[in-house]
Amino acid sequence: MPIKSNFPDIDLQVADIFSFLFNRKDRPFPDDQVIFQDADNLERQYTYGQIKQSSIDFGKGLKSNHGFRKADVLGLFVPNDIDVAPVVFGTLWAGGIVSPANPGYTVPELVYQLKDSGARVLVTHLSVLDNARKACAEVGIPDSHILLLGKDRDQGRQVKHWTQVRNLEGTARYRTPKIEPKTDLAFLVYSSGTTGRPKGVKLTHHNMTSNIQQIQASEGWLSWDGSKRVPGIPDAPKGKGDKILACLPFFHIYGLNMLVHSPMYSGVHTLVLARFELEKWCRLVQEHQITFSYIVPPIVLLLCKAPVVDKYDLSSLRMTNSGAAPLTRDLVEALYKRKGVRVKQGYGLSETSPTIFVQRWEDWLDSVGSTGWMLPNLEAKFCAVPGPGQESDGNKEVPRGQVGELYVRGPNVFVGYHNNPAATAECLDEEGWFRTGDVGFMDDKGNLTITDRVKELIKYKGFQVPPAELEGYLASHDLVDDVAVVGVESVELGTEVPRAYVVRKGGLQAVKPNDGKDIVAWLNAKVANHKKLRGGIKFVDAVPKSVSGKILRRVLKEQAQKEFREEEEAKIKKAGRAKL
Repeated sequence: MPIKSNFPDIDLQVADIFSFLFNRKDRPFPDDQVIFQDADNLERQYTYGQIKQSSIDFGKGLKSNHGFRKADVLGLFVPNDIDVAPVVFGTLWAGGIVSPANPGYTVPELVYQLKDSGARVLVTHLSVLDNARKACAEVGIPDSHILLLGKDRDQGRQVKHWTQVRNLEGTARYRTPKIEPKTDLAFLVYSSGTTGRPKGVKLTHHNMTSNIQQIQASEGWLSWDGSKRVPGIPDAPKGKGDKILACLPFFHIYGLNMLVHSPMYSGVHTLVLARFELEKWCRLVQEHQITFSYIVPPIVLLLCKAPVVDKYDLSSLRMTNSGAAPLTRDLVEALYKRKGVRVKQGYGLSETSPTIFVQRWEDWLDSVGSTGWMLPNLEAKFCAVPGPGQESDGNKEVPRGQVGELYVRGPNVFVGYHNNPAATAECLDEEGWFRTGDVGFMDDKGNLTITDRVKELIKYKGFQVPPAELEGYLASHDLVDDVAVVGVESVELGTEVPRAYVVRKGGLQAVKPNDGKDIVAWLNAKVANHKKLRGGIKFVDAVPKSVSGKILRRVLKEQAQKEFREEEEAKIKKAGRAKL
């Protein structure tokens, strides 16, 4: 039987994103409330009213200057900037679809997304303009359809700044088109998944607004005026309200909905950091009395272990929220013990706009290690995890409390993959059930614990080994600064075995001859026989990760398999010589 949320269902407003955010009758804060401020240049900021007007002006300019029509796609290839908000909302006002891309993309990677999305206009940043122009030239987007955002302009004046895109005709004929919130797309975000090329995730206006409302109903404890209180959690400054430090990338769905859309709804002052730097993040928290920040497990790990953190007072933080990958109890408790910083977790995917589970503020310590309760208006079920070479069967449900693959259904679930009906059919059925590909269980209190991804589980002689579990243990070892575990195929044992890639405290130069053996022995004493590190340990400079904090397991696994095969072949040759 499907599982319902502990939260009561709410009556969801059905509206396009622009109307939902800017035509509200229940908005509690004034037009002059500052929403976004540049962390590196405090004079650059936007009030709510300024964002609304700038968005409309840009939307009219897109129609007037570029013939922009409903369902046209605008690509966004930029680092975090306060200009992202009016560009996004202006595109949505014009009836367009926004397709954000990682500013770290190479030219071929950007070319692929521009082609696949069918983007007509690209908004970029001076820091990545060269790659943007090369990619646009390859897909046929002219320079006149490339726009810049940010404080810097193109000195060569070949590329216009977005603020120059205006309705120069001076006519009033440009209007926002009629939008069907449940069917018209607002965003085309690209999710790399675990295999193959990135897939375009189609998110409607209703997908996104539903998620904002679901989050507000379940954990809306941030306020523009400091009026909301949670027992056991310090209050925000009276009269000043909460202040968010935004360090997660806006091109990722986590940052897009939590840090671009949600502040527009809550009115909470948001300080925008172009990119995460640990010491700068700590300094900004101290100087600006930040009360909340969305983070990811690698940031938690740094806050637990980096010496520079001791220099700063982080006591203004009422709460932080970690997402994108599972976080262990050990790390949550270690950070609170070290700096008094509370970390709760949430869980979601690009395909769910993104949030589907959140740990309540009041439960941050009681349900530590879980991702909390399912959001309202959602249903979940857990199905048997397919064995090696088997297809998933969404009808084979397992009882609540048992580990299984998570399926969810609700208003924030995407409508399919762009130009990829086969991939859509693999994970989204006719009844609206979305197969997440994540493995976990829900306890009797409604808390979800994610143990791993179906495609990332290591299969040792038929037993399932969750890499995240082993990583959680290893991350708590005194010698380990960071770690990733992947499965490698052992010719010698005829099965897959776990192998750890470890960033040692002090770096590679600090590695001693017996460090690897000592860590392996320490871990093996803590886990069941089938979870032992039979693939050994390899010390590395850094664990490859995406900008959202997810371990790039596919990259690491390819590297690991090659290295492990060479090591096994060397052992076999050595054993052969010994026999001779």
